[in-house]
Amino acid sequence: MTTFIIAVLLVIGVNTILWSTVGAVRLLVGRFTPRPSGPAPRIPTRADVAVIVAAHNEELVISKTIASASAMLPIENVFVVSDGSTDDTSEIATAAGATVLDLRPNRGKAKALSALIEEFDLASRFEIVLLLDADTQLAEDYFDTGLPLFADESVVAVAGRASTLPEAEVSSLTGRIVIAYRERVYIAMQYLHKFGQAASRVNAVTIVPGFASMYRSRILGDIDIEATGLTIEDYNMTFEVHAKKLGRIAFHPLAAIALTQDPNTLRDYTKQVGRWNLGFWQTVRRHGPHRGAFWAALGLFIAELLASSVLMLVFFPLLATSIVVAVIDANDGDAPTAAAAFVAVLPPLAVALGVLLPDYVLTVIAAIVTRRPLYLVWGAVFPLLRTVDAFLCLRALTRAFNNSATGTWKSPERRAVQAVQPLRT
Repeated sequence: MTTFIIAVLLVIGVNTILWSTVGAVRLLVGRFTPRPSGPAPRIPTRADVAVIVAAHNEELVISKTIASASAMLPIENVFVVSDGSTDDTSEIATAAGATVLDLRPNRGKAKALSALIEEFDLASRFEIVLLLDADTQLAEDYFDTGLPLFADESVVAVAGRASTLPEAEVSSLTGRIVIAYRERVYIAMQYLHKFGQAASRVNAVTIVPGFASMYRSRILGDIDIEATGLTIEDYNMTFEVHAKKLGRIAFHPLAAIALTQDPNTLRDYTKQVGRWNLGFWQTVRRHGPHRGAFWAALGLFIAELLASSVLMLVFFPLLATSIVVAVIDANDGDAPTAAAAFVAVLPPLAVALGVLLPDYVLTVIAAIVTRRPLYLVWGAVFPLLRTVDAFLCLRALTRAFNNSATGTWKSPERRAVQAVQPLRT
């Protein structure tokens, strides 16, 4: 029983239990708290928003991304920086009506974004800046749901909610499973973690994802966007908000939704996740420990991340060993043996159920949220992908403390988007 409980806690996570509870309390308080009287707070309008897109060789997707944004606000508010692109990214973005900055050579996403903001003086011209990835499309209610979160003056950033862009042309079974698994990760982290972390008295959101999130322009000068030695910028920008006490980060799973093109091959998936993990550990190394709720929550997350990663790496070998030893013990009769002692500590059923059952619960939640019952079938192989994640996490940890990064980047392989959809989730 002890083995089962420990495994469940590591797979589901103390963090999941904690932040899900905080999120549930947040929902209850919000439902029963009366709306404040008096004049309504000012909410930024779409005209107050600049959309900035950093792109490197994104000719297959950039026009649809620009069209998604310009369908909701003036095209004059859309700015693209082509960072050392060798394809037609710059020309396509210009033809789509966006204001384009063509940088050469490749500087990296963070430096490209910083150059774009400075070149067009965006922090002074616009109240809100939306960072949008070149492969991402906004849900049609992105601004209607996201901008009201800025009604609270203490909110300096609104974290976008990620969802997977549905693509009919993904025909391989591996591709569909990888994309489904990524969707499950999104749901688990955003519904079960981030919503609770964004409670006003907690303010412990770990990342404002750079794929489609908004910042108040007035804090951009206080954020070291192009910090050296980092593979990605969004973790660092989030940590900067907390370290410098710039304000609160807001998030709601039904607000500021955007759909992104996720990898549909295992090779591209491992490259992307490896890059994300490396960026996370590099940011942890750069900032180090601080006092406060966010840093305490981050410490708990890191401890659990490391423990669960080790568990997932040893799970399948441990399960196989437990089964073999149990068979040996069954053939040894009733006499006490080393095999019997091993099975008493790590019984095969407890090991299997302790990992596979709570993992499948996450799949059930994802299937309900997305209304995709096929996830219940594919969920049988999701533990294998969690093992891949565990390996990538621990490998990135060793790399982050032994290597630096130039920040230059190469976008994953893109698939052409057929048409801008009326995206609403």
